[in-house]
Amino acid sequence: MKVFKLVAGILCIVLSLMITLQSCAVGMGNSLFSTGEVSGSAGLIVAVMFLAGGIVMIATRKSESVGGEVANIIMFSAGTIIGASNSGSYGDLRIWSGLCLILAVINLVFLYTK
Repeated sequence: MKVFKLVAGILCIVLSLMITLQSCAVGMGNSLFSTGEVSGSAGLIVAVMFLAGGIVMIATRKSESVGGEVANIIMFSAGTIIGASNSGSYGDLRIWSGLCLILAVINLVFLYTK
């Protein structure tokens, strides 16, 4: 479990950079074409959730308390809701929201197996 949290945390941080770049491009397209969508901004929020969740996973991988898992469940669930409800024309945001949901469920499993 400790190794998984380290690897997943590093992957979340790396993915947050990719999500940020995609979201900036989508946000620029939304404003240039005046689509009225907020999918780029929602993508930035999801990227922040990935970054914060990855940092919490790495920081609490050796901890015996359940605070890290609870924080990650809340962050990844919020990322899922925000991303899925505001995806619009940004189709990849649905994928990132699905990954947030998977990570929330994994942290829920870790919560109950401690």
